[in-house]
This record gives sequence, structure tokens and C-alpha cells, in this order.
Amino acid sequence: MAKVVDGVHDFTEEQKYIQPDKKEVLEHLEWFKDQKLGLMLHWAPGSQFSVVESWSLASKSPWSDNSDSPWTINEINWTDDIEEYRESLVNTNKTFNPVKFNPEQWAKMAKECGFKYLLATTKHHDGFCMYDSKYTDYKITAEDCPFHTNKNADIIAALYKAFRAEGLGISTYFSKPDWACPYFWVPELPNDRHICANYDPLERPDLWEKFIEFTHNQLLELTSNYGKIDVLWLDGGWVSPEYNHQDIRLGEVVDKIRATTQPHLIVADRTVGGKYENILTPEQTVPDEPMNVPWESCVTITNDFAFHYDGDQYLKSVKDIIHLFIGIVAKGGNLALNITPQPDGEIPAKTLETLNELGNWLKINGEGIYGTRPVSPYSHGNICYTRKQDNIYAFIKYNRIYHTVRSVELEVDRPVKDVILLRTGESIPFTQKGKKVLVDTKNFPLYNLKYADCLKLSF
Repeated sequence: MAKVVDGVHDFTEEQKYIQPDKKEVLEHLEWFKDQKLGLMLHWAPGSQFSVVESWSLASKSPWSDNSDSPWTINEINWTDDIEEYRESLVNTNKTFNPVKFNPEQWAKMAKECGFKYLLATTKHHDGFCMYDSKYTDYKITAEDCPFHTNKNADIIAALYKAFRAEGLGISTYFSKPDWACPYFWVPELPNDRHICANYDPLERPDLWEKFIEFTHNQLLELTSNYGKIDVLWLDGGWVSPEYNHQDIRLGEVVDKIRATTQPHLIVADRTVGGKYENILTPEQTVPDEPMNVPWESCVTITNDFAFHYDGDQYLKSVKDIIHLFIGIVAKGGNLALNITPQPDGEIPAKTLETLNELGNWLKINGEGIYGTRPVSPYSHGNICYTRKQDNIYAFIKYNRIYHTVRSVELEVDRPVKDVILLRTGESIPFTQKGKKVLVDTKNFPLYNLKYADCLKLSF
């Protein structure tokens, strides 16, 4: 996943959003908007190197100059030979053996911590498949990968089975560009490691047609052999007609999938727009204003999408995650919170501590999160609002633990009958004058007054 170039949306694109015309997809989008919290996983053999996903394999992009982008290689401090390094990174599949991988444990953790769906990387831009694709030997189940004899060797199949058993949804990350595919980066042709194909598809339609067939085949096997897929999350927005004529005729394969195995399928052809970008996916950012279209911010729990051995020092605080999450939900979005498993198959201990604390908070306040929709005035100051049925929920974000609050002024457009503090289930004294509701918080129990409280307003 790109740092910036592949994830930044012009939020005016909301005005150009094309609503799907298929009833099953529209209904499933409402399901998606109810979920609110997804567990995103970037995990691959390259995690052994503690570098930024597969990006250091490329040198050029439409958004940078004609030299190696510093952000992709600034972590390579053990060699000056970039080509030797790249060869080593490609070959990390031959040492990848995450024997501590426990999909059932991951799924139980996700459910306990309040996640509602999984967004796992089936294939990043380097082309390595974390599932048993029959269209490439560069995969987790190949004989040159030590993990291929493990009972959970098909990592994606194991994850999907475990997460579905916990009642969680499935979002499938898939990279459209594939730098290992001989029809994308063609070995016989000059290659300056541009992130695009190393030829013009208009000049070599024979090669491009083979790449289209390869991509369609992989998408069909993921949506045919791996059970129900809720979202097809397509990364690599530069593989599109707008960039170097790289049209993979996505509509053909999506329409085929919807007509056969997945009639409800939501597609996120991210940053491309059009009828197959059913959800917007801002990356490492949140729009300034609420959006009236389905959207999901993908945000890292550390400072990067890939595993780093020093990642703990960049781990976001529980308070920051909760405040971010509340703000996203108040604007009508979902949060896909990215975590990074270790090369041995375990989730870092500090990450687990953070997720457990998030889950504890959601057990108390989740009523005002899940299944809600945005409501005016959305937010003001440290207050954010959501709505569900005939109730409005007001979240009070605290700036520090044991923060003392004397009163809170809320804004609603109708007479309030009752205000309940979700943390205790108790009714809280209030007065109302017009749209202003003044809640007397001096009687809030101050124990464990952490992160944020939620008030339920009934009418």
C-alpha cells in the first residue's frame, strides 16, 4: 500500500460517486455501513526484513521523480547494492515460516476486541500470494516456502474460515499491479522498475491481454473458492485506463462474479472512481466533513502498514485510536485499523494490549457506534454525535485520564426526554433550552473515566 500516492482522495469525488444499480449491492452497502470497525492485515514474507511492504522493489511512479524514492529505501541500512537487496527481498518466501500463526486465536481476538470484519492482504504489489493460487508458483503453498507443509499453509483460507466461524465479515485486499507476473513486468523487455507495466499495452496488446486473463483468473478463484466475500478491495489505482492505457476491463470480471458466486459483492476500485468504486477508502487520513457516500479510512496502528521490529515505539495510544474512531463514525465512515503480524505468526504483544483496551471500551459504548448513521451537527468541540433509530448518541472525548468535567452542552433539534450515561446505565440530570441541552456531569462517576464517554439521548 502506498504512503500517499495510492491512497489520497480528492474528497470532492463524493460528488461524482456512482451509486450501484444492483439491489443486492445496495443492500450490502447498508450492511457495510453498520459494521464500523475492520481489522486490516498487511502480512507477507517481506515482514522478515522490516521494510515498507513491497514498495522498495520499484523505483519510479507517476508521482515521483526518476530516481529511487527515498521513502521506499530509507530503511535499507545493511547494503548499498539496491539490486542485491531487491533480489533478497523477492526470495524471502524461501525463509518465511510463521509457525506460530493461529487463525482461530486471531479471529477470537478480533471479535472480542470489537472488530466486525477482516481486511487481509491476499497479494501485494510484489505478486506474492498468501493463498493457494493455481496461476503462479510465487505463493505461500509452493514447495520453496517452508510453511507449505503447515496445516494452515493456505493462510487466506485459514483466516477466512476462522473469522467466518466468529460471525465476522470478509473484505479481500488484492493488488491489481503484479510485479512478479511475466506479463506485467516482462523479463525480456527493458525494465526501469516503474510501478506500471514495462511496456505500453497499446503497443503490445498480446502481452496485455495475457495480463488481463491472469488478473481475471486470480479474482475469479478468490471469489469462487474462498466462500462469501463481502468486499473486493482493489489496490493499485494506477492500473487503470488513465495511466499508460492499463485497462484491465475490471467491469467484465466484476459483472461475472456478481452474476455467479457473489451477487452482493461490494467493490472498492480505490482512487479510480466510476461504478466499481462502491466505497471510498481514504488512507491515513479522515475527510474534514461528513460524506454521504459509503467510505472507510484505512489507518495504521503504528506508523506504517508493514511490520517493523521497532513498531511498538510508534504505536498509537488507545485514547488517540478511540478519538479517531469516534470522529470517523460521526462523519459516516468505517475504520479499517491496520495491524502488522510478526514474521513468526504472532501479533505483537503491545498491539494486543491496545486492541484489548479498545474492545473493553466498545463493550460499554458500542451501542452508540455500531449500526449508527451520522446526524447534524456531527461534532463541535470535543463532542461527536451519531444516531440509531429514535436515539441520538453524544460522545464526550476526554483529553486525559480522570479528566474532571463539570457540564456538557449538547445540541439537538427536539425535546429530550432522557439522558443516559452508557458507562453506568444511569439517567443524568439535564436542562434544555431550545436546541441546547446542558448535561450536569458533576455526578459522573470519576472512576475509570478514560478516553471518552457516551450519552444516549431519547426523545
